[in-house]
Amino acid sequence: MGAKIPATMRALVQGSFDGPRDMRLRDDVPVPSPGAGEVLMRVRAAGVNFGDISRAYGTFAGGPRPPFVAGFEGAGEIVALGSGVGAELLGARVTGVGDGAFAEYMVVPGAAAMPVPSGWTEQQVLGAAVNWPAALAALRPLGGVTAGQTVLIHAAAGGTGQAAVRMAKHYGATVIGTASPEKHETVRALGADHVLDSRGGDLAAQVLRLTGGAGADVVLESAGGPSFDAGMAAAKRVTGRVIVLGLAGGEASISNWELVYKNQIQLIGLNLGVLIRTAPGIFGEVMGELSALVTAGVLPPGRPTHYDLDAGPKALGELESRATVGKLALVP
Repeated sequence: MGAKIPATMRALVQGSFDGPRDMRLRDDVPVPSPGAGEVLMRVRAAGVNFGDISRAYGTFAGGPRPPFVAGFEGAGEIVALGSGVGAELLGARVTGVGDGAFAEYMVVPGAAAMPVPSGWTEQQVLGAAVNWPAALAALRPLGGVTAGQTVLIHAAAGGTGQAAVRMAKHYGATVIGTASPEKHETVRALGADHVLDSRGGDLAAQVLRLTGGAGADVVLESAGGPSFDAGMAAAKRVTGRVIVLGLAGGEASISNWELVYKNQIQLIGLNLGVLIRTAPGIFGEVMGELSALVTAGVLPPGRPTHYDLDAGPKALGELESRATVGKLALVP
């Protein structure tokens, strides 16, 4: 079985719904045990996501109640198996999603554990189980992007946005990214054809100008807040698809009146957890395509900004204030 598994571990515990500031590092948290179909992972790196902020404030639908071990994306080595899991997984390096990733050990479903590609570190694979499949699902099975179409990607410098820019270019699309000015060079380096200031000017008017008045064929909307309206207005009438996969900037709404008289678009909601549970066939296709993209080098190893585990609240605060670029990692 390898190294002995301790009874307790270091973990970041969310004590209330007061946000990341009420996240504390403890060294007496019981190590979880894998149930049927689950595996126990020794976490070598944990991904930081906007979903972690939502969970910390209690706005993540179906999220855990405090106190809870924070985080849900991890990468590391499988050190124990639940019943019904093949023995060949023991010792494998994987990434996966489960509860309590901001810790030294976490439990993930064995069937959903993705192998770390050969030659990659655990930090480099972060995003492959969360950001990358979300971006690909939005672009392909839901967005139906094809060569020659125009894709508008909000928050293009973030973990999901960067993957989406790379993929959309691979599929032959013209890519318009939005980001704050200090992040524009990062987005251009990924291959974006145009980069717009996410905080300045009339975004929809700029997109319409870049598309000869037609609008974008596909809009990946994760910014929320005022950007939501801009994404609706920037989409091509009738055939434009707006895929909503996040609400980092706050909630926004659209009425049936607007859909009939103002924004005649195709509006699609994406929640990766729901996709995995209710449309496993589609998710399986996404993961197969993702593997091919990694093999082809379209998605290279990530280069996350890493923080020590005790700096988790700082990392989440910087993500919340839009001060970060790309993927963030916590290292237990």
